[in-house]
Amino acid sequence: VGYLPGAGDDSARALEQLGYRVTILTDTDLTAEKLRGLDAVVMGVRAFNERTDLTPNLPALFAYVEAGGTVIAQYNRPAGSLPPLGPYALSIAGSAPPWRITDEKSPVTFLAPNHPVLTTPNRIGRSDFEGWVQERGAYFPSSWDEAHYTAILALNDPDEKPLTSGLLVARHGKGYYVYTGLAFFRQLPAGVPGAYRLFANLVSLGK
Repeated sequence: VGYLPGAGDDSARALEQLGYRVTILTDTDLTAEKLRGLDAVVMGVRAFNERTDLTPNLPALFAYVEAGGTVIAQYNRPAGSLPPLGPYALSIAGSAPPWRITDEKSPVTFLAPNHPVLTTPNRIGRSDFEGWVQERGAYFPSSWDEAHYTAILALNDPDEKPLTSGLLVARHGKGYYVYTGLAFFRQLPAGVPGAYRLFANLVSLGK
């Protein structure tokens, strides 16, 4: 698994604890040739906000997906000028608070229960969302290409309407592109079993 560091999350260590061999990627690694041998590429939180090397290398990253790879992008903050967040239209523009779930015990509805994200290798159920800490997630996309991205979950804070963009998955060519605002960066260091099981499913897409 290739890992593109973002802003201080510890997903690389969590991946190693899951048994993956992790390679930290730099801008010179973002070529079709160097990405070809990776099963998946995981972006750290706020990578699009923090890294200046992503924009010129996005075509190679999306080509890697198209050839059969999996890319998992974790949450980013709304900012003045963001590069494309995926191979298809995806936006986190607007005020952030309405697009987050602050209740870590928020009920979860499975919108695509038979999607491989929820079945392979782990069958994800409501118990996997027990014991989460601090929040469910933040900075969920405010708009996305619904013809290409599948919304996997619906979540809502008390007395608020459900949000469906916390976990979006697009098939792009032979591979998968995942964008998620779920707070894996909090759950994985806290050792939340369900978060590990779901994260393993994301990395395993297409395998």
